[in-house]
Amino acid sequence: MFAVYAESFDADEPLNALATGERPEPEVPDGWTVVDVKAASLNHHDVWSLRGVGLKEEQLPMILGGDAAGIDQDGNEVVVHSVISDPFWMGDETLDPGRSLLSERYPGTFAERVAVPRRNLLPKPAGISFTDAACLPTAWLTAYRMLFTQAQVAPGQTVLVQGAGGGVATALITLAAAAGVQVWVTSRDPDKAERTRSLGAADVFETGARLPGRVDAVMETVGAATWKHSLRSLRPGGVVVASGATSGWAAETELNRVFFLQLRILGSTMGTREELRRLLAFCEHTGVRPVVDRTLPLAEARDGFAAMTEGDVFGKIVLML
Repeated sequence: MFAVYAESFDADEPLNALATGERPEPEVPDGWTVVDVKAASLNHHDVWSLRGVGLKEEQLPMILGGDAAGIDQDGNEVVVHSVISDPFWMGDETLDPGRSLLSERYPGTFAERVAVPRRNLLPKPAGISFTDAACLPTAWLTAYRMLFTQAQVAPGQTVLVQGAGGGVATALITLAAAAGVQVWVTSRDPDKAERTRSLGAADVFETGARLPGRVDAVMETVGAATWKHSLRSLRPGGVVVASGATSGWAAETELNRVFFLQLRILGSTMGTREELRRLLAFCEHTGVRPVVDRTLPLAEARDGFAAMTEGDVFGKIVLML
């Protein structure tokens, strides 16, 4: 079957590690099944895999991709939840210390077919296209968990989203606005920041700019470059939810501000099957849909990876089969 995979690692030029071509059909352990992939979307995780983060050389070649929507062996239209937990793990799958993701321990979704545990398949609502559904299981699920599980935002509150344009950022803005939350956005790219108004952003600011008021919650995916601004933007008792650090991991914590203002700092990673189920229902009933930057045939995946590494993306890149 045709697939897109990592054949080596290159920390500086990740596209040098990318390969396309024929790979063996997926192995199907007990309790697993095969999905014919119709659409799969790119995430920064896929680029990091090419850099050698989360993979070992003995795992190569590894088919990339975690997000997918397709058709299972019974002819059902399904969405794949890519967090693979121990079959005996109970509760939140993201807290399983032995959890993995498709394309880490198991071949991923950038292929004509992918093997997944049966429990990881959710019905795709008829009103949501394969293209849109393929955007949801990582970036949009991450955003959903950050907003509604971790920060527990409510209508009428104000949320600051640090950074604009990527899959998680556009999901955060769209979901929060649809839930009646006032959304402020910061970005170094004025054009991308301005485009977020069409997603529901109430106002946009330059990165680090003084805001007109304090916010109830900050959604933080940038890291070191915005961390101090995130803490200083919170009202007393506010919460910052961090799910990434694209600009670097190390930042001044300002513990005096944290304890004096009783701020909360929460980490967030991916989301559960139940949260994905709720996200699908949210999109189905509200009409909210992911922002798709572009769609490409699977054979042209390299162009999508190039756009992502260059930062030339607003929304999600989807690979079609």
